[in-house]
Amino acid sequence: MTIDQVVVVGVSAAGLTAAETLRREGYTGRLMLIDGDTRPPYDRPPLSKQLLRGEWAEEKLTLRPPAALEGLDADWRLGVRAEHLDLKSREIGLSDGSRVGFDGLVIATGVRPRTLPFADGRRGVHVLRSVEDALALQREMVPGAAVVIVGAGFLGTEAAAVAAGLGCRVAVIDPLDLPLERQLGRRIGTRVAQLHRDHGVQLLGGSGVTDIRETDGRVRALVLQDGREIAADVVLIAIGAEPVTDWLSGSGLVLENGLHCDEFCQAAPGIVAAGDVASWQHPILGRLRLEHRMNATEQGMAAARTLLGERIPFSPVPYFWSDQYDVRIQVYGRPTTADFTAVEGSIDDGPFAAVQRDESGRITAVAGWNMPRRLRELRQELVNQQAA
Repeated sequence: MTIDQVVVVGVSAAGLTAAETLRREGYTGRLMLIDGDTRPPYDRPPLSKQLLRGEWAEEKLTLRPPAALEGLDADWRLGVRAEHLDLKSREIGLSDGSRVGFDGLVIATGVRPRTLPFADGRRGVHVLRSVEDALALQREMVPGAAVVIVGAGFLGTEAAAVAAGLGCRVAVIDPLDLPLERQLGRRIGTRVAQLHRDHGVQLLGGSGVTDIRETDGRVRALVLQDGREIAADVVLIAIGAEPVTDWLSGSGLVLENGLHCDEFCQAAPGIVAAGDVASWQHPILGRLRLEHRMNATEQGMAAARTLLGERIPFSPVPYFWSDQYDVRIQVYGRPTTADFTAVEGSIDDGPFAAVQRDESGRITAVAGWNMPRRLRELRQELVNQQAA
């Protein structure tokens, strides 16, 4: 297939990296970059940390300087959303009423935050995905404010750490007993819980939210399943995200927890996907969809190379990290809710490195608490196992 025009839909980390890889690998045809955000591509992990704390100006989040973006020799369509994909005509319908054709298509539309059905339109209730979201939340995280976070995953616990550091009164609500329990199991979850309690955060595990109390349209409390009311000046809903694939409905592409791709990140001939939206067949770990920053970059490169004709399966060792207070938690591999076992230090106190193993004794995931050097060594063991 001759490719003369490539369209990239979604120009955050994955989409931008795909575009850069296309040019670097010698693609000289037309290139169009489409994104509903009006800002140039920016990084998202700092939204819940450096930007929310007020340490960084929003300009510091920009992924590339203007000269580098201009060097892509691309047609930029920012502030315009893709609304429909026609596979037969190989055209995309956009929110401004125009249609654009393509020979090659990179889909990198990411995810959108889930919310609560009764939260819409309530002032003081936030999600956190964009720069605007972070700045709006930051303005309300003033000292003494009662900040309630619904969801004790990585985003919720990172935001809780920031809010506590800003002098807010912080509570975290989650259906599971411990923060990060669904991601890292109970032992590490217990350690994370103690970290937050040591900083004054109230943890309300085993609880769900059933309603919001308001006064003049502004939140004043959350109602829990047991009937308790938790006072709230500010609420952050951090209950996960869903892939942005609605614009692909009816296109004929397979949509199963994201856009269904093969081991080469290909969804159909001439169509690839990368980043949070892509569900692909990892040659070793099975079907995956990862909402990890490192994966966005690596998969953006892999998807672009597939579009240019390479046939190399995308088989990374997954990696993610979280910064909370003075702690960096790092994870390689595909962790489950099973408990980790320490191989250096103690999970209960101080820095540690820990592993999960399968029934044969092979390492399947490693996790570290302020122990980056040891984690890199354990990561190499994972790499060696995959290569064996």
